[in-house]
Amino acid sequence: MTFPTNFVWGAATAAFQIEGSTTVDGRTDSIWDTFCRVPGAVVNGDTGEPAVDHYRRMREDVRLMADLGLPAYRFSVAWPRVRPDAGPVNSAGLDFYERLVDTLLEHDITPWVTLYHWDLPQTLEDQGGWANRETAYRFAEYAESVLVRLGDRVSNWTTLNEPYCSAFLGYGNGVHAPGRTDPRATVAAVHHLLLAHGLGLAAIRAHAPNASAGVTVNLYPVRPADPDSPEDVEVARRVDGLQNRIFLDPLLRGAYPEDVLADLEPFGLADHIAASDLQTISAPLDLLGVNYYTVHNVTARPEPTDRQNTDRPSEWLGVETIGFRGLNRPRTAMDWEVHPDGLTEVLLRLNREYPKIPLYITENGAAYHDSVVDGGIHDPDRVAFLDGHLRAAHAALSAGVDLRGYFCWSLLDNFEWAEGYAKRFGIVHVDYETQVRTPKLSARWYSQVVRDNGLPAAENL
Repeated sequence: MTFPTNFVWGAATAAFQIEGSTTVDGRTDSIWDTFCRVPGAVVNGDTGEPAVDHYRRMREDVRLMADLGLPAYRFSVAWPRVRPDAGPVNSAGLDFYERLVDTLLEHDITPWVTLYHWDLPQTLEDQGGWANRETAYRFAEYAESVLVRLGDRVSNWTTLNEPYCSAFLGYGNGVHAPGRTDPRATVAAVHHLLLAHGLGLAAIRAHAPNASAGVTVNLYPVRPADPDSPEDVEVARRVDGLQNRIFLDPLLRGAYPEDVLADLEPFGLADHIAASDLQTISAPLDLLGVNYYTVHNVTARPEPTDRQNTDRPSEWLGVETIGFRGLNRPRTAMDWEVHPDGLTEVLLRLNREYPKIPLYITENGAAYHDSVVDGGIHDPDRVAFLDGHLRAAHAALSAGVDLRGYFCWSLLDNFEWAEGYAKRFGIVHVDYETQVRTPKLSARWYSQVVRDNGLPAAENL
């Protein structure tokens, strides 16, 4: 089962999850530094210091990628490192990313840069954060600073990673930084993040006109648990609107879905849309990044066994009652059911319902409770997860989807946001006491897939 010639293979990380050195070379607090100090916000009180010490071990990590034969590496730039407190450009912070890009290129690894992976400068949050329209313009200034320094060497850019999480988890149910639970701020954040994308895209066009540029969204099939239940069908429509269409439609169609605007009318989404905003947001993209992990099988009549967020406000604005019903599939350590078929479904839907655009799977992976066997890290569940999802991606390719690449999440075990260091997504194990990196079984397996540009026979797993 081979993939197209020039299919892009890589692995992904995010700055706050791996870098550490949170007070080094002029870096100031992000919202995640502040959030980590809130008692109970992060498992075990974990913080982004030292993470996996990538800021100091960058060259070692690039050599590791080269040893695994990875042709591409997706990483994010830390806004508080480049423009601390959203103020003047910090050359020392940009120096690090320049060294990283140059080291990658020396090892024939193509850099893929994400400008924003959730680490908003705390100073901007103090001024309203993403609920404040001015934050979008500060993002454009930051993006320009990065492009001026790196635009001559980086040919693949994405503006934002998963604006859904930034808005709905950061401002809706508060499970992510900045930890707010304000529905009106949530919908304001949605729009201002999208506006920031459009403004950031303009900066990319201005300073790297030959680069490929886009944005990354996390997409999930949303299915009614009972297709014959009008209540379940209605919940699925609303959740699909909040998870998927509220981002896809402005980006790719230049308008918010009418039903979503109606659903969110009580929270004032329309109040934030200025005359030219949607034109800015829907500027043509060269690529769309798709992050995929599971499906949402939703019901309006949750049972005790259904997954529910009962201990905090719901991020599903306007949905009075919701449960996530399992389908008796294997589960990851995050308690997410494994649904490779959902990836095919997402890709086919994009191909069917939206303007055609090159697609890249920019994140896909799983956390498991890895075991050490004879000094190695044995993670057959992760191998099976990756294999299943790559076969699902290939099925979409075979059906005519313009899928051009796949980035495994994640290269390294790291700080997993509100889960701290309790959940491991990496294909490379990190001993958090010694910072020793050990490729897992999944890393060796993925390395072979990359070399072969294809998958082994299923019976050889």
